[in-house]
Amino acid sequence: MMSKVGAYRPFGLGHEDLYDLAAIRVSAKEVERISQAVGGQAEAFHAAEAEVSLSGNIIPIKPVPKMYVCIDGTGVPVVKKETAGRKGKGEDGQAKTREAKLGCVFTQTGFDREGRPVRDDDSTSYTGSIETAEVFGRRIYQEAMRRGMDSAGETVVIGDGAPWIWNIADEQFYGATQIVDYWNVAKACFGQNKDMLHQWTEERRKELDDGKPEEIIDAINRCSFLPGYDQRICERETGYFEKNKERMRYADFRKRGLFVGSGVLEAGCRTVVGQRLKQSGMHWTVRGANSIIALRCSILSNRWEDFWEHRAAA
Repeated sequence: MMSKVGAYRPFGLGHEDLYDLAAIRVSAKEVERISQAVGGQAEAFHAAEAEVSLSGNIIPIKPVPKMYVCIDGTGVPVVKKETAGRKGKGEDGQAKTREAKLGCVFTQTGFDREGRPVRDDDSTSYTGSIETAEVFGRRIYQEAMRRGMDSAGETVVIGDGAPWIWNIADEQFYGATQIVDYWNVAKACFGQNKDMLHQWTEERRKELDDGKPEEIIDAINRCSFLPGYDQRICERETGYFEKNKERMRYADFRKRGLFVGSGVLEAGCRTVVGQRLKQSGMHWTVRGANSIIALRCSILSNRWEDFWEHRAAA
């Protein structure tokens, strides 16, 4: 923020005050107050931009062959009052975190020398908040529209197995290609047998790469004779693969030149949320966390300058 003080006077300071800025002692409460205020303004600015994109009153965007929408969630540690009545996984059954829902949009126009898809430079934008899936669904849809989804040749939604993600995909991105990015069952079946775990995993990975989830389902069912077989877990996992098998046709997706993993958003969860909101000893209010998420999304989406120019002109 300090780099913007001289240019935009975000806190009412002029250039003549800069020489003394380093000597100013700012309390933690003041930093919190300013962060929440500016974060709220950034969120309002980006929401207003998104609304304009839905109205059709925007500068035409150059069409792109493929647009990707990646969706995920990550827990943010919060103060006790923010989890009142919410069940958690701790010994006391009380939730300690709230889920921040994060989405990113990026485009693809080319491939590398091996024919693998390449993300367009500086094409990734982020949006996120601690909010319901319904509200977030509208948020990520608006961001995709702002980025020109209407003019994209193909839209692809990538996420893990969380049902709320695919509800959003069905409701907000009807007709988009859906690709699930997930691998979990091996440890559930062979968690303590490393040799068998490795062998079994590699066999299943090949089947997954070939886009044959039905063979994985058969392999899980054949585990019923093994010592320590957990019927409940394996039935859950076979149900998962059965439900998502059409989102796992990876060989077909690769032939179409598509990304099949959500590594961009996994890195985004660490960068946008993890590095700033999940450090040791941190506990946030929802309002405070959302303010920081809005600021982080603005910076990492290369929209920081736009926000400050708008703020200075307001």
